[in-house]
Amino acid sequence: MHEQNELGRYGYRQELARGLRFRDLVAYGLVYMVPIAPMAIFGSVYAGSGGMVALAYVVGVVALVFTAFSYAQMVRAFPMSGSVYNYAGRGIGAPVGFLAGWVILLDYVLVPGLLYLVASVAMHASVPSVPVWCWLLGFVVVNTVVNSVGIRMTALVTRVMLVGELLVLAVFLVVAAGALAAGKGRLSWEAFYDSDTFGWSVVAGAVSIAVLSFLGFDGISMLAEESRGGPRQVGRAMAAVLILAGVLFVGQTWLAAMLVADPGRLLAEGDPAGTAFYDVARVAGGGWLATVCAVATAIAWGLPNSMVAQVATSRLLYAMARDRQLPGFLARVSPRRGVPVNATLLTGVVSLVLGLYMAGRADGVTVLSSLVNFGAMVAFLVLHVSVVVHHLVRRRSRNWWAHLVMPVLGFTVLAYVVVHANIAAQRAGLAWLAVGLVVLACLYATGRRPVLSGLVPARPAGRDLERV
Repeated sequence: MHEQNELGRYGYRQELARGLRFRDLVAYGLVYMVPIAPMAIFGSVYAGSGGMVALAYVVGVVALVFTAFSYAQMVRAFPMSGSVYNYAGRGIGAPVGFLAGWVILLDYVLVPGLLYLVASVAMHASVPSVPVWCWLLGFVVVNTVVNSVGIRMTALVTRVMLVGELLVLAVFLVVAAGALAAGKGRLSWEAFYDSDTFGWSVVAGAVSIAVLSFLGFDGISMLAEESRGGPRQVGRAMAAVLILAGVLFVGQTWLAAMLVADPGRLLAEGDPAGTAFYDVARVAGGGWLATVCAVATAIAWGLPNSMVAQVATSRLLYAMARDRQLPGFLARVSPRRGVPVNATLLTGVVSLVLGLYMAGRADGVTVLSSLVNFGAMVAFLVLHVSVVVHHLVRRRSRNWWAHLVMPVLGFTVLAYVVVHANIAAQRAGLAWLAVGLVVLACLYATGRRPVLSGLVPARPAGRDLERV
């Protein structure tokens, strides 16, 4: 009842089914992030970081801890679907919210297509007789059906898949540790610091690639209207998922770095085929371990990871359509299943078309990865600004640590990473933002300026005594 009253303050009805507990949110976030995600991009991060792949993930965790903290502040202020779109729109202003939603669309709309494509290419490599388009179609259909049945079904399937991913990771960690003990690799801390290659700009560039592994913890905020425990539970789940995944990422990449057969070649040539981690697995345990890791990564990206990505994307489309900033049919919720069915179906169709188109390009995965990462990091920057404007300026909070120091630190770290990100991604991201500005100008010109329901006036000075 309390959650329904919260939504009522903003002029919304409780339409989505509230069926998610803390463990469901944690499982959702871990599946979205994929505990074995570094396996797919290990070579790229290794080469980009000068071999300091574990350091890149440590810096990534630190950078996003600040972001998770800012998410926790804003989800408590505005406990509804829409994530940064709602936080910026209500914390700063509706036009800023529209642009934030437009930027994060670059992340959320492209993510499912990217995941389907990566998984389909990997499965085609393992089973060449089945073409890429066939794998892609199968993944999209399965996930769309599951997500259309209801959020509880999605939660159940993702929990089962998560157990499988953790088992594969556990097998790799045990076998890799045994291989190092047997003298197959070299015990070293160079994955954390190498004086020959270290430079903060190098690390920042690698973090901009590694960020792809972390995308997903923020997707938990999209489920604020489907959580039983309210906004505090969402914030705790985000923090828990980020820390757990960070530990797993650092552990597996550190072990893998010590088992790279030819570090010099990987640094010089990179990993265009994306097989560096599986080569490490072959060194550690033989061909069977390489095959298990490759197939597990493909299935993880193609089913559970893309499944929860589709959920997050559909909730963003639902939230923007509910405010009449996207076509109204996307705001339709199935009365029986409690899910935004049209938004879910559209996400599946867009992912299928995008995946099929990019499958014909040699640089399809690279282009999509760069765009997704850029969109996410820009959205995170807007999030930090929203915390300061909403709490410190509008509500006159005196909680300097939560509402000034933490978001400023988070903004600074992420801004440094964005500046050193892929140049092509920067250009494409800015071009997407320019299109959003044109769309916003058209909305104003046609008398449909962005308006959010139920904006609440700021509290009087001295009244914001919330605890962190």
